Order: sequence, then C-alpha cells, then structure tokens
Amino acid sequence: MTRKGGCAALSRPTALSSNFAMGVFCFIIILKIIFNRRLQGSFMKEEVIIEWNFSPSNYFEDAIKICDQNYTMNIENGKVKVKIHSEIYDADPSIRRRLHDDLNDRFLGILLLTHRDYKLSRSEMTRIYPDGRKDTFVEVKTDVLKLSCFPADINLIDKDGIVISDSRRDKIEKEKRFTELVAKYKPNDELLGSVILSYALAVREPKNELVYLYEIREAISKKFGNGEKAKSALFFSSSQWSRLGKLANDEPLKQGRHRGKDFGALRDATESELKEARAIAFAMIEAYIKYIDASTVT
Repeated sequence: MTRKGGCAALSRPTALSSNFAMGVFCFIIILKIIFNRRLQGSFMKEEVIIEWNFSPSNYFEDAIKICDQNYTMNIENGKVKVKIHSEIYDADPSIRRRLHDDLNDRFLGILLLTHRDYKLSRSEMTRIYPDGRKDTFVEVKTDVLKLSCFPADINLIDKDGIVISDSRRDKIEKEKRFTELVAKYKPNDELLGSVILSYALAVREPKNELVYLYEIREAISKKFGNGEKAKSALFFSSSQWSRLGKLANDEPLKQGRHRGKDFGALRDATESELKEARAIAFAMIEAYIKYIDASTVT
C-alpha cells in the first residue's frame, strides 16, 4: 500500500511493532532508574544534620572545618553545619547540646581576640532517611547579642613587593590556635569559664566595662592565692597588673568600680583607656590559657 506521491506508508503491523518496542524500551529505562535509586538508598545511611546561623557572617577570618571521629563541622559565611550518622546521635542525643556549647566557646574565643560581639542562633536538626524523607526539629529561642565594628586587614610588603606580613593570614592562624584552646579547656576549667564570662559581660555592658574587666584580675589572683603569686605563675607584667587596678579603682571613671567615692567628678573613660584595659584583661586570660596548656602538656 502506497501514499500519493510515491512515499511508502508504514503497514499497521509494522507500526504496532515499533510502538511496542519503544514502550518496552521506556519501561526498561524506568525500571533501571527505580532499581538504581533503591540500590543507592540501600547503601545510604540515615543521617542527622544540625545547623546554626550566626552574624556577623564574617565573624571568623576564614572557613573552618572540624573533623571528629563522630561528626564533621563546617563554619562558613554565617552558617554552621554538622553531619552525624544517626546511630551515633541516637546513642547520645546530648551531643547536640555539647556541640552547641563547643561552638559557642569558639565564638567566645573570637570575642576575646576582637572585642566584637556576635549572634548565634539555636540549632535546627534535620534527620535524613535513606529514601530521601526528612524530619526537621527546630529550637525557637535565639540568643541576641549586639554587634560592633572591626578593623581592616593590613599587609606589609618589602621594597620588591613581597608580602612580609599578612594581617589576615596572621589573624586566621591566631584565631584557629586560640579558639581551639578555649574550646578545649573552658568546659573543664571553672576559672577560665568565669573570666571569659566577665570579659563577655564587659563587651555587652559597656557602662560597667571596667568593673567586669577587673573581675578577671580578682579571679586570677584568688586562684593563685594572691596577686604576687598569680603574676609569678603567669609571668605577667607587674606594671600592667597595677595599671588595670588603677583604671578600674582609682581613676574617676563612670565605667569604674568606685563611682560612689567620686560622685560629681566622674568622667567617661577615653577610648584609649578602654582599649588599654581590654588589652591587659585579655593578656591575663591568654596567659592563664597558656599556663593551663603548659600544665596539661607536662
């Protein structure tokens, strides 16, 4: 049978056969896709994802990846993401709280280094099943903290244009070392937790800043018995030790400890005085962390 114009028309049996073959081919492809997905799912493990948001999004100088035997943690661009196999999480659900505390300790380490505050959300947890289903669990409450400005990066170059000092690179390395030490020792050292809290309160309550910064000196002095023993143990400068006492106790400053004694003659501390007091208080905390670290190693 032919069409007009001489073109051969497809016979009905041939057309049916062609359509049948195409249908079988499509059916096989669909079965293959389903089989591959099921096979992939059979190898996938149920996983728990825990996430936080933070600001400023550039609070850390560089992205951080932490690989633990039980989880991986990525910190970057205002987000934190932890991946844990479900069997590990189910065996110890309190790991979620410990991860939050460990993460917050790292933020506190940056707060000490920069005198900048931060906002860290509560965690959101998602359980991902092998078949792709997801269950999400959200903690509603959020810790809201104020933010402050931060300095620019500086690079020093020699006469040939070669970088001899990269402030950002140096800050990244210092951040990494310091935050790891804070996260390592703060959970088990009562004094370290106390002085870090005092410094954080100094950042968050600027009207009482010198009161809280002086608490750091008092707590460390008490730990070692007195100021002389503390300075000796921490190899701390006597002049700086005394200077913090003078700023907090003797100067007629509104942010100081003895405001009632100089009523009517008080003034605001200058930015230079506040920076000096912060630097001394931080140096005390840093010296104590080095003391703990050295004691642990020996």
